[in-house]
Amino acid sequence: MKNIEKIIEVLRAQLRYHSDRYYNDDAPEIEDYEYDMMMRELKKLEEEYPQFDAPDSPTKKVGGKADNSFDSVVHTVRMESLQDAFSKDEIRDFENRVTEIVKAPNFVVEPKIDGLSVSLEYRNGVFVRGSTRGDGNIGEDVSGNLRVIHNIPLKLNEPIPFIEVRGEVYMPKKSFGKIVDRQQINGEKPFKNPRNAAAGSLRQKDSSVTATRGLDIFIFNIQQIEGKELTSHKESLDYLKTLGFNTVPFYKKVSNIEDALTEIDRIGEERGNLEFDIDGAVVKVDDFSQRELLGSTSKFPKWAVAFKYPPEEKQTKLIDIEIAVGRTGVLTPTAILESVHLAGTTVSRATLHNQDFIREKGIQIGDIVTVRKAGDIIPEILCVNEHNSDSVYEFPTHCPSCNELVVKENDEAAIRCINPECPAQLLRNLIHYCSRDAMDIEGLGPAIIETFVDNGFISNIADIYNLDYDKIASLDGFKETSANNIKTSVEKSKSNDLGKLIFALGIRHIGAKAGKQLSDHFRTMANIINASVEDILKIEGFGQIMAESVVEYFSKESAKELIDKIRNYGVNLCSTTEINDDRFAGMTFVLTGTLPTLKRNEASKIIESFGGKTSSSVSKKTTFVLAGEEAGSKLDKANSLGITIISEEEFMGMIK
Repeated sequence: MKNIEKIIEVLRAQLRYHSDRYYNDDAPEIEDYEYDMMMRELKKLEEEYPQFDAPDSPTKKVGGKADNSFDSVVHTVRMESLQDAFSKDEIRDFENRVTEIVKAPNFVVEPKIDGLSVSLEYRNGVFVRGSTRGDGNIGEDVSGNLRVIHNIPLKLNEPIPFIEVRGEVYMPKKSFGKIVDRQQINGEKPFKNPRNAAAGSLRQKDSSVTATRGLDIFIFNIQQIEGKELTSHKESLDYLKTLGFNTVPFYKKVSNIEDALTEIDRIGEERGNLEFDIDGAVVKVDDFSQRELLGSTSKFPKWAVAFKYPPEEKQTKLIDIEIAVGRTGVLTPTAILESVHLAGTTVSRATLHNQDFIREKGIQIGDIVTVRKAGDIIPEILCVNEHNSDSVYEFPTHCPSCNELVVKENDEAAIRCINPECPAQLLRNLIHYCSRDAMDIEGLGPAIIETFVDNGFISNIADIYNLDYDKIASLDGFKETSANNIKTSVEKSKSNDLGKLIFALGIRHIGAKAGKQLSDHFRTMANIINASVEDILKIEGFGQIMAESVVEYFSKESAKELIDKIRNYGVNLCSTTEINDDRFAGMTFVLTGTLPTLKRNEASKIIESFGGKTSSSVSKKTTFVLAGEEAGSKLDKANSLGITIISEEEFMGMIK
């Protein structure tokens, strides 16, 4: 018995850990299927050995928890999870349980979208609040980020008194592919799958970042409603469409469970052709009065079940391993495979992550390997089935691009080329430098930059400002007009804020936000170059690694020479953020509600121009809460902490 109790305790600990990694860190370490199988094993043991049951077991909880970074939202109607089924017999068992209580039920079958579950609330047809599921009872207020998702209507087609709907925020496969490409170019760790990319994007502190991620939503349920009587699920989905919601893309009403199973098979066959991820199909009792009779457990509704599709796996041969050099010098291995059809597409390449992964799996060229798509998107090698060689593949000791020695730095799995003149890094550095979030040089996209490098027009960043536009105009496919357009964009980029330039330089660990913080704090490039680690650590949000990375970058002679060159070409090296005076220095403002005349971004710019900062959440560090109409929970939190609340009129008085 003690052995059984120990197994249960271990399973609970593992599930709590992996649940936290999945729901709260958006960084899962195992696939959904492995997690589901662990959960199933725990449920089975708890049923067989009820003496070891526990009220806080993962089998009784919905996944996530509210993040302290956002205001909490208490869900009036609990956002429940779903009971999973992994076979057709389990779906039939579900029908048997239902028909023991209600007679002749109809069912609705719909795809189970793989994303982040949210609640949207509307009063008199106007969007007032949006929140994440959290643990089902308490979620996070992410209204600002939900407002920038284009398929979420801010005003409904009918001024219904009140409605709360539930939907799934997801990242389309195309959006996910673009983000992963950009992350790989920038030498960043790519998102594991679209679901985690969506979750991470929705929890951004800055909604403008969320707006760039291409998120979308499907609405699949009405949580509560006033002013309208609805009797069934299909009727409610049809009604949601008339209100202007983007409902779950296809749903079918059936009169028996065998027809439901046929629809599950059909959805499974379409899975690889969809532009979004699904991880199953949901079968729901259609009639709302029957749902009431069926009720719920502590975690699941008894009127619904989710059929989970198993991940598709195939065996194929590993023909070769290619090594690519990223923008930060990281050597990334890619498996070249004999083509195999997998999850709707032909796969001939798969990620191998790094040298440690290859050694751990014992991977050798010529092996027969098992491949699957992580999150049905990124092909990866699961295991080796058959060896055709005695020696494990070894990483090159020299960079395949510049032939310089590569290094493995402390506490890093990555092997890196540290030669600043490495051609592979040059191309990716140039692409990053010209990208929209960096110097935003329109017309200098990846293909054109590569053409200019191949033709010897650019050999370093400074060359961008010394292009020969006559030679460009003479290239095949180029004309005088396109050359002049590039010239205009290059000239325009010279006046960018210093923060964009810092980000564009590609300093390790320094993103766009950190670049702006450095710019606003030090005001000039000279001040940043001369700053010590201790000076940089005074900036809120900067840690030791970030500060050391900045100091290390500017300690190199090559970096100083580059700054001198672009200064001579007229590139701005100062902060363009206007500070009228520093009356708000050291103060943090939180904006909430709708202000009478100012938009929030306008108020934020005013605060920054007087040396202050804005934050998305109320804490003890908050100086003022600038509140308008429908201020919500942030106002309550400010009152509980004794923080001064000001109106727009009082705010305008402060800046006179």
